[in-house]
Amino acid sequence: MKKIIGSFCVACILAVSAPLSGSALARDLPDFTEMVEKNGAVVVNISTTQVIKGNREMTQFPFDENDPAQEFLRRFFPGQIPGMPGSPGQPREYKSRSLGSGFIISADGHIMTNAHVVDGADEVLIRLTDKREFKAKVLGSDKRSDVALIKIEASNLPVAKLGDPSKLKVGEWVIAIGSPFGFESSVTAGIVSAKGRSLTQENYVPFIQTDAAINPGNSGGPLFNMRGEVIGMNSQIYSRSGGFMGLSFAIPIDLALEIQSQLRAKGRVSRGRMGVVIQEVSKELAESFGLSKAQGALVASVEKGAAADKAGIEAGDIVLKFDGKPVTESIDLPRMVGATKPGSKVAVQVWRKGATRDLALTVGEIPDDADASSAAKRGKATEPGGAANRLGLVLGVPTAEQKRSLGIAFGLIVEDVRNAGLRTDLRRGDVILSLTHKGAQVEVKSVAQFNELISAYDKSSTITLLVRRGDTQTFVTIKGISDKADK
Repeated sequence: MKKIIGSFCVACILAVSAPLSGSALARDLPDFTEMVEKNGAVVVNISTTQVIKGNREMTQFPFDENDPAQEFLRRFFPGQIPGMPGSPGQPREYKSRSLGSGFIISADGHIMTNAHVVDGADEVLIRLTDKREFKAKVLGSDKRSDVALIKIEASNLPVAKLGDPSKLKVGEWVIAIGSPFGFESSVTAGIVSAKGRSLTQENYVPFIQTDAAINPGNSGGPLFNMRGEVIGMNSQIYSRSGGFMGLSFAIPIDLALEIQSQLRAKGRVSRGRMGVVIQEVSKELAESFGLSKAQGALVASVEKGAAADKAGIEAGDIVLKFDGKPVTESIDLPRMVGATKPGSKVAVQVWRKGATRDLALTVGEIPDDADASSAAKRGKATEPGGAANRLGLVLGVPTAEQKRSLGIAFGLIVEDVRNAGLRTDLRRGDVILSLTHKGAQVEVKSVAQFNELISAYDKSSTITLLVRRGDTQTFVTIKGISDKADK
């Protein structure tokens, strides 16, 4: 400790004896003012309104019947106080409002933002930096990449200059402009923390990670480099508190542009599909399969009749290359396949029984959200290669028919268990009914709710689940939670 203090004091003396000049400081620290002045006008504020119909649960009016306050409210607000005689019981409409950001990509009013910003909106209002307001039309949105394209009727608008994310370097300064918590045209700065970052349940986006402050309302806003070029679209954060914690993620602009071009042309996005369930190749698995190093994507199962099945891919194969490109990690494969045009013929190299084998595969197509929803209602699997959560579980919501046959009113079906290090006897086909959270049993009714609950646990926690297996119910514990970011 003394040595550390002594070194610190010497440094202090040196700093005092040789102060930096103003010009030296100006050379070392970036100046964002000019870049912001030139490009701030391309950023827009987005406010959305969603009309929700139905009865809202209301409690009885809290005043005693003889309380003078009740007589006052009855006289001046007749029929408007919940629980008071004369209050209407018919359904009412409620408006849910949210905020986001976006940026202009064409002078005639095309704007890019996140899909989750405009999802379910009945009205989308755009506010420019010059205070003009326009109602926008949603031309299309893609939930898998979280990209949406909207349009306003305007002309001669300032247009964002788009950059090349492949030239972006880790450690490079970047700037985010948006409307966090509704504060329009807020500027925050940081550096690129990492590139090609994978997030849980995000199979198709190699995110740019930054430490620029991003908060609710920044979603859909641009991430600029120091040349004033948009190199990403701010999409999400990693947070235990709900606010900024130094981990922000942006969609690379080249990927976002590819998505918006499809949305503009046909209102939906086509993605390639193999029809396999894959898992990561660990060091132990690589050794057992005779690979010199852990690489590729291990095929856990193949959907009958899908593209992979027709190409001769088998469970136990390790995909090493797709269309001539190496598959370094398992997460690489869904991105490669998804970016390939359905119907394309590609070469796939697999590792099988100690040797490589080249196969020809005709890429299938992932159904869009509407098709997926319809198929789910029919009780058919739409995409066996779904993403695993922090527990390594791929979960699905049972159909009405499945609920009737199982005799349950809620729960989630375990479609796959992918974490090879998961210390549990949970198995495919189990139905998770509830989770012990803070000493109480919480009924599990959606994948999003379940993932939100487990996000509160650290990686050393033990989680207890109530599971339906066959005709019996049992408690199952899980030890070992992934430390990856959740959506």
